[in-house]
Amino acid sequence: MAARIDEDDDPYLWMEEVDGAEAVGWVRDRNAETLAALTGGERFAALRTEIRQVLDADYRIPYPGWRGDRFYYGFWRDAAHPRGVWRRTTLDQYRRREPEWDVLLDVDALAAAEGESWVWGGVTVLRPGYRRCLISLSRGGADATVIREFDLDRREFVSGGFSLSEAKSAAGWIDADHIYVATDFGPGSLTTSGYPRVAKRWRRGTPLAEAEVVHEARGDDVAVYASHDPTPGFTRDFVGRHLDFYRSENFLLTEAGERVRIPVPEDAAWDVHREWLVIRLRSPWRVAGVTHPAGALLATQFDAFLAGERELTPLFHPDEQTALSYHVWTRNHLILATLVDVRSRFTVLTPGETGWRREPLAGVPLNEHSRLVETDPELGDEYLLASEGFLQPATLRLGEVGGTVEVLKQEPASFDAGNLAVRQGFATSADGTRIPYFLVGREPTTTGPTLLTGYGGYEIPMTPDYDGALGRGWLARGGTYVVANIRGGGEYGPRWHHAAMRENRPRAYEDFAAVAWDLVAQGITTPAQLGIEGGSNGGLLMGVMLTRYPALFGAIVAQVPVLDMRRYHRLLAGASWMAEYGDPERAEDWSYLREYSPYHNIRSGSAYPPLLLVTSTRDDRVHPGHARKMAARLREHGHDVSYYENVEGGHGGAADNEQSAFIWALTLEFLWRKLTPMGPGVPRQSAPEMSEQAQVSER
Repeated sequence: MAARIDEDDDPYLWMEEVDGAEAVGWVRDRNAETLAALTGGERFAALRTEIRQVLDADYRIPYPGWRGDRFYYGFWRDAAHPRGVWRRTTLDQYRRREPEWDVLLDVDALAAAEGESWVWGGVTVLRPGYRRCLISLSRGGADATVIREFDLDRREFVSGGFSLSEAKSAAGWIDADHIYVATDFGPGSLTTSGYPRVAKRWRRGTPLAEAEVVHEARGDDVAVYASHDPTPGFTRDFVGRHLDFYRSENFLLTEAGERVRIPVPEDAAWDVHREWLVIRLRSPWRVAGVTHPAGALLATQFDAFLAGERELTPLFHPDEQTALSYHVWTRNHLILATLVDVRSRFTVLTPGETGWRREPLAGVPLNEHSRLVETDPELGDEYLLASEGFLQPATLRLGEVGGTVEVLKQEPASFDAGNLAVRQGFATSADGTRIPYFLVGREPTTTGPTLLTGYGGYEIPMTPDYDGALGRGWLARGGTYVVANIRGGGEYGPRWHHAAMRENRPRAYEDFAAVAWDLVAQGITTPAQLGIEGGSNGGLLMGVMLTRYPALFGAIVAQVPVLDMRRYHRLLAGASWMAEYGDPERAEDWSYLREYSPYHNIRSGSAYPPLLLVTSTRDDRVHPGHARKMAARLREHGHDVSYYENVEGGHGGAADNEQSAFIWALTLEFLWRKLTPMGPGVPRQSAPEMSEQAQVSER
């Protein structure tokens, strides 16, 4: 058994130099090995082809966005437009099977003309007027973007208009001649997390260096922000600083330049709609003699609240089964999206003189997962609602609160689900907590290959969705798919998240292991046939499963993973995650981080299942050094590890559908080879009855 790696004397630090010659050569060699081993057969070619067909299919719903001018905007990729086109149409056209689209920007044509690997990064349209917008483009899919002003009438970038060089910037309209901008202004203008520390008001036709500073954050904050609300009759400006991932300090910025503190709890989320302030609590808040629980949603009059009044109306209180997922405004109503044992429900709240009236949202199917795609809080009470399930292709509905609901689009099936079913199960974790999970597949007569995924972080829930690529490449070929709703996520609100933060992070790992054990105990699969996959924080989950629960799994895939918990806060955006994980510089935090940090818990004598690590050279959020160093360390100790690093893709891993199809096919080919009898080298695993204590003691 090897001793722990010296956390302060890392032999693979050179791999953190993203474009260093030695690191690039190492990546090239590992990629070649992996491609030679996995991509030569007929099954890989078939997988890639079928997944690409799903991703490029013209029957996909072109989900639209509303910008306030009655057009339906959308960004679209297909085989003819691999980098995509930004386009718009009218509602009457959108209702048609094949709408006529007005193409505003062809990213492929732009990339060819400029010799850049542009990837669409989003757009902000000027309100009112809707004639100008700010378009973000990244090189290879990174978080850092260039921002350029675009004329919607002329379909061209504005010569001499607002333009920002590549950086992790934020920019938003104030009026036609002014924007708020937070970007890299030079030395000292970024936080330790790599985000802007200074926000400015920039006037058209003046140098960026002369823009007026409106707010500043501290160097150890996450970021600064400044924004403008153009709602007629309620125009307001806000500035603030994100203290960490969950806490912020917020101000109303007056016309005279005065900053008026918005006295909500630092860890609360809030938004302002016309006269209303809505506050969503992450921790209990005692105010005016009343204690409101974590997960509650409160409403009050914004101006009165700033004047000192504390008349708060509870709009939602959580219970053991129900959590608020999100809320959105229409012009006259507030829609609450809740999860009841991870099943979506919607309620419409309408303010009136006698309080808030409640009614169900029309058009929501009970047996599918639904999400609100769009509302327009300025224009009216219409909403777009998408509904789907693991086996139900998506349906998009257009509704109006108090009015009719119509089906706009329905996707056909991407795979044959005739003999498949979905059920929800509950596993019991090490501390007795019930952990829900969804199981998708055939009714089991014998055990078979099973793919289990999870995330468990940042209060993000894992909800049902229709994934044609997974359906074609895994379910239709006989595999079973499982989604674990472990603690750390948002399935049951803040309490579910807080239960696995910082020193409690191992609860998420115990939950995931409990689901794996439950699948084996039910005869769904065996450890040798059970594969797992996760990305980002879910990649950290995979790394812990590898090093802490190796006997439970036959193969593991970790994508764009966080793995080095000693140095994560020094790499790219890592410092912004310390509220979630802890600060490795603090001895008391490192004492628990080191116990599960995958990079620091690799052992020579342990029997690890085969691992595939997938990352991106252009990921400027989670540093590719995490995956590189993990692979090198595993190779050093003789373990079975495959490695693939895409040269593009950013944190999403892929910059276009071709790359996405390739990575999906690589993942599924790896799993099929390792988990099925036809694949070579399926490891023999010990029985799953081994306790957590016994497994920890074996390390």
